[in-house]
Parts: sequence; structure tokens; C-alpha cells
Amino acid sequence: MQPSEARARETREWLVKAAEDLAAAHVLIGSKHFSGALFFCQQVAEKSLKAFLTWHDRTFRRTHDLEELGKECQAIDGTLAALLEEADVLSYYAWKLRYPGAPYTPEREEAEAMFGIADRVPRDVQSRLPLEQTISEDHGDNQSSSPSEFKET
Repeated sequence: MQPSEARARETREWLVKAAEDLAAAHVLIGSKHFSGALFFCQQVAEKSLKAFLTWHDRTFRRTHDLEELGKECQAIDGTLAALLEEADVLSYYAWKLRYPGAPYTPEREEAEAMFGIADRVPRDVQSRLPLEQTISEDHGDNQSSSPSEFKET
């Protein structure tokens, strides 16, 4: 396998994982598990940015810090700046609400707002990749929903 083929495969794998996490966030919002949904929203953004960096053959350290990853992405494509600034808020959800002693319990409105941000990140990233690197709807990236579409279980 040529390096470019390996890089393309890894880019797609990051994007598929991001799509799976978006689907998980969608389900968790519908079942009123907002802390878990917020964690997966952060993961969507993180994995999407790592896909972008992978495609551009940029190394990155193991981190959940979207600001750090975003700076690397913005160095490649400055037009991502506004989205990355908005998405940086998701870094907070990588750990803050995941463990005992969380500072608060999130509500539906917060989860839905963060889902909206998380949904835009992979779409914007994929719009900047060659078409053959984007994932199709059969891989789960069709989970975008407006807040009124979250099904309660």
C-alpha cells in the first residue's frame, strides 16, 4: 500500500468514527443522557480535526484540546477559523462532566446547541477534502437533526 493510500484510509476511518460519535450523541440526547451526549459532541469535533490533519500529513499529539488541534488545522486552511473558534467550547466536555463531582448537570438546550456545533465540524472538514475522502450517508453521517427531531425514549 502506498503512503497516500494509507493516509486516505486513515482519514476516512477518522471520519467514520466521528460520524458514529455524532449518531451516539443524537441517541443520547433523545434518551435524556445529556452529559454523555456532550462528551460525544466533543469527540465528533476532535476526530474530524484529526481526519483533516491526517489528510494533510500533519502529526498531532494525543490530545482532546480542540484549540490545539484547531490551530494546526487553521495553519493549513485559514477559512476554518470561525468554525474552530466556535467549536473550541466543546473541549470542555471531553472530561468536565464525565466523572463524579461534575460542576453541574447539563440540560437539553445545552446538549442540542452543542450538537449543532458538533454537526457542522465534520461537514466543514469534509467540504475541504477531496470527494473520495468524504464518507457517505451509509456510514452514519446522516444523523444531523434539528432540535425538534430528537426522539425521546
